[in-house]
Amino acid sequence: MLDVGETLVDETRIFERWADRLGVPRLAFFGLMGAVLAEDRPLMDAFRLVKPGFDLDVESAAWLADEPGSLRENFDADDLYADVRPALSELRAMGLSVVVAGNQPSAAGPSLAAMDLPADRIHVSEDWGVSKPDPAFFARVVDAAGATPAEVLYVGDRLDNDVLPAKRAGLRAALLRRGMLGYLHAGRPEARQADTVLDGLADLPGWIADQAD
Repeated sequence: MLDVGETLVDETRIFERWADRLGVPRLAFFGLMGAVLAEDRPLMDAFRLVKPGFDLDVESAAWLADEPGSLRENFDADDLYADVRPALSELRAMGLSVVVAGNQPSAAGPSLAAMDLPADRIHVSEDWGVSKPDPAFFARVVDAAGATPAEVLYVGDRLDNDVLPAKRAGLRAALLRRGMLGYLHAGRPEARQADTVLDGLADLPGWIADQAD
């Protein structure tokens, strides 16, 4: 079971477009995001430092009105990490069920489906009506996998939303060292609660194979 943002999808271009939209240099915006995340503050605090009173719903609606044909805050196949298709294909060749499930709006479902990923099913939190780290999300994950919790490995880039709640729900969990939070969280003591910490999805099939030996 795999998360989406910074697990499958590189969000760099999304935040670059937000920086451009807000009229702030990209490097400055990325620095602000890193600063608030290091303090365990919500990511939206970086947006509000640039634009006090920032309201995501309002700003997203205005952006859509201004640029209805652009990607804006969305993603497409060009944003996939290079190791995604090979790794997922290898997992399926091993006879494993590959399911995508992450905190995403309903609009992300068709975007992911259009990529024709080597995945058995794709689910997004808005369609489920529940999001991470709610235990109910991981109950849905287990149901979607058609397995017991101990048979499910959840792969994501965050401790707070992915690894720790997955472990509390009885799942196994892998932490990816990529994306701002992936690198940050991998250096924290709580990362030891993950079943494994990986540098990328290319390492996942080998690690799973080693567990079966």
